Amino acid sequence: MYVIHENPEWFPPLAAAFEAEGVPVEEILLTEGQIDLGADPAPGVYWSRMSASSHTRGHEHSKEYTRAVLGWLERAGRQVVGGSHVLELEVSKVAQHGLLRAAGFDVPRTTAVFGTTTLKQAAHDFTAGQDVPFITKHNQGGKGLGVRRFDSLAEFDAYVDSPEFEEPVDGITLLQEYLTAREPFITRAEFVGGEFVYAVRVDTSAGSFELCPADVCEIPGTEPFSVRTEVTAEHPLVQQLRTFLADQRIQIAGVEFMETADGRTVVYDINTNTNYNPAVEEAAPASGPRSIARYLGGLLDRAYAAQATA
Repeated sequence: MYVIHENPEWFPPLAAAFEAEGVPVEEILLTEGQIDLGADPAPGVYWSRMSASSHTRGHEHSKEYTRAVLGWLERAGRQVVGGSHVLELEVSKVAQHGLLRAAGFDVPRTTAVFGTTTLKQAAHDFTAGQDVPFITKHNQGGKGLGVRRFDSLAEFDAYVDSPEFEEPVDGITLLQEYLTAREPFITRAEFVGGEFVYAVRVDTSAGSFELCPADVCEIPGTEPFSVRTEVTAEHPLVQQLRTFLADQRIQIAGVEFMETADGRTVVYDINTNTNYNPAVEEAAPASGPRSIARYLGGLLDRAYAAQATA
């Protein structure tokens, strides 16, 4: 089993899960390196968990490296979980929004702005010139980085003109309606191998948009993550998401949604390199990393069996 990624700090829980399930694993760390384009990739199963936030860790080109490696693997006929089409979804909220909307999900009203020249005018058009709350996001983000709330156009204009303005790595800023939650939390539904694992309740009462669940992101003295036990595999939205992920050939993902004060259930983010919170893992009915290791181990066993009978 080969795991393609760029952040060693996020790998230990997964490594422990692979070991516990008896699945041989090797990391492919795409921060530098090379591939011989005339050679065949090593036999095995490959899992890409390249992150949309790789550029925030000094790995600005890891996305491009991954595009090159996944293309090489797929052309050679290797089995890839989280292949090229999934990578393109991971690094583009525009693509996520389009697919979710086309599938019939309620999604936030959103405008994508290219560059900064028209950004202030676009915000004026988005709000119809009214001082109403709205948020910005980076198209290629992750962990809530670059997400900000604005309550007036003057506040937004001042931000765009200030040294605090965060330039998106791909030059695309999203303007999005501000959603008021019915209660101060969002929900993240975890899926592995097309099956629902559990739902995470993420407390947002502190007002932060940085919702990374991994243990390396923990803030001492806080625990915003818990299992949302009433969201089960029979939940209508979970079933709809399960069908959506199968249709899009996305085998491993965490999908975030919010229940709003005005009665909407809005789906707004697909995380295809999902991380798992240690406190949630202790209380959950199943383990995310162990589910991944079992699923990928099963793919590897079937690949070996097919090779033996070829």
